[in-house]
Amino acid sequence: AEASFVMADIPGVIEGASEGVGLGHDFLRHVERCRLLVHVVDIAGSEGRDPLQDFDVLNRELAAFNPELASRPMLVAGNKCDLASEEQQEAFAAAMREKGYEYFPMMAAIAHGTRELTNRCAALLAVISAAVTVVFQLLKEPMLLLFGASGNTIGYAADYLGVYLWGTLFVQVSLGLNNFITTQGFSTYSMATVVIGAVTNIVLDPIFIFGFVMGVKGAALATILAQGVSALWVLSFLRGRRTRLRLQARCLRLRWSILAPVVAIGVSPFIMQSTESLVNIALNSSLKHYGGDLYVGAMTIASSIMQVLWMPFQGLAQGAQPIIGYNYGAGSLDRVKRCFSLMLRFSLLLSVAGWAAVELFPGVFVALFNNKPELVALTVRVLRIYMAGFFMMGLQSACQQTFVALGQARVSLFLALLRKVILLIPLIYLLPLLLTGNQVFAVYLAEPAADLLAATATGLVFLRRFPRILEARRKQLGA
Repeated sequence: AEASFVMADIPGVIEGASEGVGLGHDFLRHVERCRLLVHVVDIAGSEGRDPLQDFDVLNRELAAFNPELASRPMLVAGNKCDLASEEQQEAFAAAMREKGYEYFPMMAAIAHGTRELTNRCAALLAVISAAVTVVFQLLKEPMLLLFGASGNTIGYAADYLGVYLWGTLFVQVSLGLNNFITTQGFSTYSMATVVIGAVTNIVLDPIFIFGFVMGVKGAALATILAQGVSALWVLSFLRGRRTRLRLQARCLRLRWSILAPVVAIGVSPFIMQSTESLVNIALNSSLKHYGGDLYVGAMTIASSIMQVLWMPFQGLAQGAQPIIGYNYGAGSLDRVKRCFSLMLRFSLLLSVAGWAAVELFPGVFVALFNNKPELVALTVRVLRIYMAGFFMMGLQSACQQTFVALGQARVSLFLALLRKVILLIPLIYLLPLLLTGNQVFAVYLAEPAADLLAATATGLVFLRRFPRILEARRKQLGA
């Protein structure tokens, strides 16, 4: 599960834009698709303009083009504060408060304001890390049992988690703060964060597991040390010369007025990720009940293989969404159709190829994760069942992600929840009650059943709504 959003950077909308002046209609069509409007205002008036007058003109043009735009949530970022006098800064801030807008002073040239946000987020990550470490250390055994650990495996699981939790801060820093590197355009550096951690982990695993004879505790220790190396890599950049979002110890304090919007934005993806945990709990607890530890292990391998095969869909969708969204906003609806058609064909090609490879050569995939004959034989058998509906995932992904690109976030969210929460979790518990002859088989069958039903439903919804969305947009552009 995932969440995403599309941002439109609209250049200067001038007076008369609502009547088509200065390509106004082309720009304003994109604004119609935005759920939140952020005004970036030059409060210094560095080009000899009055920022308050410009702000009022822009809002009048928005209301004239589409009255509904004037009622949408708006934030105001006052830029070039370093060039504005104290009187200008205070006057503009007072005017925004009087108008009822939330106001954020910024200096893009020196990253003023964004640095504070970076430091506040870093402080919040540290607090969350401490809380997670304490709470999960206290509840680790009940939590592991909930996720499918048994009397035979709880000792190993508790040993691993008990060590791993002490590295929670490293994980939060390397994953969370790495986004602040990507945001500044240093994508290669942020990618290196992941690669360094992975390579370090691969090198350290055999050293601690076999060299120091530490077993699963050694695996956990290798993992957190690798994450620690990644965290140091991230911190060295955010404290170095190249960054514009510098971490400063004196600024590492919580400030709810700044963090509240960050938390609000993160709630949706957090909920979507939480559904994955609910699915894991349902699958593992059912398999433990009907089959035992070996079947739980087979499910872990099968779900890992599906996750790897799902990743290309995410990359394809992330590349296609901005293109579809831009052309939809610009009114190039034929390009929207062509882009969707291209994404659909490639997605189906990926899903059918992945499905065929797993169905024909399951042993090749399973051997990447384990070499114990009994577990390999079982996983090969159940993997074919578990992945039986994967060939339809190209349709599911292409249609669902296109809904996101077209601004139909609620429909996309419903379709994502349909597959995992509405269909899969109930089927995990329902099918074993119906197929009493082989209840373990019934648990594995829940995944392809949910995949096929969800993909079919998504395709039908898309077939019905997609032409209507484009037609409504065409009428809107004509008006």
